[in-house]
Amino acid sequence: MRLKSNIWVSAYLRRCQTEGVYGAVRRRGAEEAGAVFVKVALLDGRAMLYVPAPQTSYDDGRPIDRFFVPLTPQPMPEPEVEERLTKEVRFDPDAWIVETEDRAGRHFLDLAKT
Repeated sequence: MRLKSNIWVSAYLRRCQTEGVYGAVRRRGAEEAGAVFVKVALLDGRAMLYVPAPQTSYDDGRPIDRFFVPLTPQPMPEPEVEERLTKEVRFDPDAWIVETEDRAGRHFLDLAKT
């Protein structure tokens, strides 16, 4: 059983806060199992967008983990990220959007793999 989205988002934002990174919920989705999208604003007009990894990335032995992959390998202009998020919400109205701000692009999403 995977951790509920609202609990995961709260824990993620707490992690960001302890590292000195500002983060906030921009859109609250389904509390139980809404997909979570994480935007990391680089504060220079560009951002990275992290999307849920494909189901094939999950390990049956660790079903509570959530894995993310960057939408693109390089930062994108923020308007393009916003356009993609608009499409995602249109497709999945239960989706969450979390946004952080960090010039270094730290996201802390790879910690679940360790």
